[in-house]
Amino acid sequence: MRIGISLGDPTGIGPEVTLKAVAAELEKSGDHFTLFGSSGLIAQQNAQFKTGFSFDKPDTRVSLVDINEADPARAAIASLRSGAESCLRGELDAFVTAPVNKEAIQKTGIPFVGQTEFLAELSHCDRYAMMLLGCDDRERWLRVVLVTRHLPLRQVPDSIDDASVQLAIEMAHRACVELGLQQKRIAVCGLNPHAGEGGRFGMEEDLVIAPAIAASARKGIQVAGPFAADSLFHQAYRGRFDVVVAMYHDQGLAPLKTIGFDRGVNWSVGLPFIRTSPDHGTAHDIAGKGVANPESMCAAIGLARQLAQAKSRGSK
Repeated sequence: MRIGISLGDPTGIGPEVTLKAVAAELEKSGDHFTLFGSSGLIAQQNAQFKTGFSFDKPDTRVSLVDINEADPARAAIASLRSGAESCLRGELDAFVTAPVNKEAIQKTGIPFVGQTEFLAELSHCDRYAMMLLGCDDRERWLRVVLVTRHLPLRQVPDSIDDASVQLAIEMAHRACVELGLQQKRIAVCGLNPHAGEGGRFGMEEDLVIAPAIAASARKGIQVAGPFAADSLFHQAYRGRFDVVVAMYHDQGLAPLKTIGFDRGVNWSVGLPFIRTSPDHGTAHDIAGKGVANPESMCAAIGLARQLAQAKSRGSK
């Protein structure tokens, strides 16, 4: 597979975990990797962390698209855009993105909510969702699709409507298909404590979420809910459900990161190209120290490969 990787924020751990992960992947796969980032930074960190590969050998399976931008935030956006455009031209089979600093990007005046939203706008895609997935050391999985993503909590109730809930359910079902899961059992969280408790704690479950679930079920999707989130994730973790649809960011990500922090992956389901990302931030406090854990980046590369291989088989 031809896998592209953007190095993300140059001042964070993205370059380090990318180089460590690619070095490990070269030992066990036949994939070709294209890195999008600063050649000077890559050379410096390649030497510092002794990852040991070269871009100059004729038979190398690692190539570089040099991003010559001094400002870290603009460099992160430039590498993200360059990699996505390569995907849209059909030059890559999958794209993995290292973490960026959203606040720093916004301060440059670039409108930016998140990498998923940026890539969706770039590719003119309006039907997509963010799935987070990870497993514990016993290979017990949680998979979560978000109805709303990067919003202040006070805006969440007004942003949940029939269309957004149905879209998340449909993308969860699509993810199950693309992952090749035998079962595609989807459970939907309520928004309020105890899923509203019959209207005592809120009416969103009765007025919006339950009707969207019923409409999705009529389309042949195996979906149930709304369930109280405080018990639903335990049931999914124990294997009763394959994907949980969560109403907002922390409702879904807190349980996931509890069981799979080091190996969590962010997958943008529905884009016209495969995009995954490690499920962690820039971690500026440990950047450049050589202690960053590349497991989540390795997991993101592994999922990108799995999805690309499945797509390749399906097109034959």
